Amino acid sequence: MSASGPAPSPDGRPGARTDTRAVPIGWRGRLSPRPGLERVRDSLGAIAQIVIAATAGFAFAHYVLGHPAPLLAATVTISSLGLVRDARPRRVLETVVGMILGILIAELIVAAAGIGWWQLGLTLTASLLVARFFSPQPAFAVAAAIQAAIVMVIPASVPFLRLIDGVIGGVAALLVTALVPRSPLRALIAGGTQVFAEFDSAVATLVQGLRRGDRGRAERGLEKARALQAPIDAWRTELESAAAIARLSPFLRRQRAEFDRQERIRGQLDLASRNLRVIGRRVVYLCDDGVARPIPAGLLAELGAGARLIADALGDISYEPAAREAVRSVAARLDPGALASGSSSVDLNLIGALRPLAVDLMTAAGTPAADARAALPRA
Repeated sequence: MSASGPAPSPDGRPGARTDTRAVPIGWRGRLSPRPGLERVRDSLGAIAQIVIAATAGFAFAHYVLGHPAPLLAATVTISSLGLVRDARPRRVLETVVGMILGILIAELIVAAAGIGWWQLGLTLTASLLVARFFSPQPAFAVAAAIQAAIVMVIPASVPFLRLIDGVIGGVAALLVTALVPRSPLRALIAGGTQVFAEFDSAVATLVQGLRRGDRGRAERGLEKARALQAPIDAWRTELESAAAIARLSPFLRRQRAEFDRQERIRGQLDLASRNLRVIGRRVVYLCDDGVARPIPAGLLAELGAGARLIADALGDISYEPAAREAVRSVAARLDPGALASGSSSVDLNLIGALRPLAVDLMTAAGTPAADARAALPRA
């Protein structure tokens, strides 16, 4: 029997028992205020854009043009901007076009047949079919249908007045995209750092498999390497969005060079991850015999350390020289001939597979591609 006695209640009275099962364990982290605050912080730029565009569009339509209830001037801006990170002007424009298309179809049907339940069904069918014809994006068709439904449900005294409101909302959204841009650099660095962390985890697991001759661990490392493509592609989308906004916005033009540097790192890490998958397959094959291979394990671990320095360089360019030298020092030792003593041809193939990985990492750290290849010993 425990001597500690029953746990005190939250108000300090002994003997009362707190039911920790009231909230499932999986939900405790979600109920913590920290993730919510982080989401709010990350969305402040998007929220500012939406509020400014929606209120400006509504105010212009209502006070300047005299529209009594310009609802669509606000809804079009909210739907086109959204809270997603991909706020490229082209994506915003495509969404705006989809919504205006839906409004136009609805206005034409209202003018010809009036408002009613079957007119609503006809409007939704027509807007969805036409939108799907013009765009492969499902969101384009959904945006068109939503705005068309609003037109059918909320009557207006003046024909095509809501179409004008929709155009005003779309113009407001595009102007805000350029004049009040979301600052994407912090999100880009965070996204890139996360990708590098997953890359490092894959490398570390493969290194452990080599050091222990553990095929199961090597297979887990290969699985992690294969899983890298999705976050790398998501990072690319964020970079494309940032670059597109910077081309349009005068406030982000100074960051163009930084976006280009980030894209260089991302592109080379993409190639490095593909080479890591090749290395992972060879490591799995090698570990089939259960023999430890400390030499290639050490070389791969050193390349992983260089990759961590490149990750640090995402937020601080001053780390790039150290990253270049760290990878270069490993590349200079990737000579299959010098390591041939006591090694099988399969082991030497693994050493050879590390060479393009080293080139990719050196290039990611800012080394010109020709210089990076020249740093390798002649095979």
